Amino acid sequence: MKNFLIPTTLEQDTISAVKSAVNQAKNTNCEIILMMVSDTPDTFSSSQFLREMKTSLTTSQEEVLETCRYIIAHTDNCKIKVHNQYGLSAPIFKGIIDAFAIKLVILTHSYKQETKRIHQYAVKLAGNQKCPILHLGAESLKNDFNKALYIENARASMHVKDVQQFLSKNFSYEIVSQTANFDDNYEQFAPYLSEAISKYDIDLLVETRKGEKIKFKKTKKENSTDKLGLPVLSLYEELA
Repeated sequence: MKNFLIPTTLEQDTISAVKSAVNQAKNTNCEIILMMVSDTPDTFSSSQFLREMKTSLTTSQEEVLETCRYIIAHTDNCKIKVHNQYGLSAPIFKGIIDAFAIKLVILTHSYKQETKRIHQYAVKLAGNQKCPILHLGAESLKNDFNKALYIENARASMHVKDVQQFLSKNFSYEIVSQTANFDDNYEQFAPYLSEAISKYDIDLLVETRKGEKIKFKKTKKENSTDKLGLPVLSLYEELA
């Protein structure tokens, strides 16, 4: 069974994330966990605590959730569950990954743009898990991916063959081209990247990551991979 975790505030792109999870599952049984994170109510009153813990959805959120449930209702091999999480920490997030046997975390563009600290914290905690992360682009052109461009980190401890072996075992992606990390000189690499993406019909970027100390910055730095507009599969180096 391949289970998926989608942290969400039930924006429209949550629907794309659910469709992507269904495609990733192929014909195997899976459970899709929509995780809605909130701060723990700051009160000493138990009744007030319980009142504040009640989650109310807006009309648009209810419509998104209903659409997600409709998709799963018409997909025989998948189930969907909403998990309301109050308060977060590294051990709690790891516990969620383990409890639901999560094989892939899917992060939508809208969720990564959330300004509340609790959502930003969830994104950073996800990055420190050993579970693969699929970052969806701002525009979801398709929900199924096949041909990948591997972005090689100069400090990475594995070879492209090791990454492909992991992809073949866990996904249906094939690395058809590779490039060095271009964060520091994207403008120079851009024409060559566009040519490779067009030539090989690339629809996914693959990169590796390491765990980092969590810090909150006032301004968000845009990743060079975001500029390409393609989804990014991020693999924890110890896994790949």
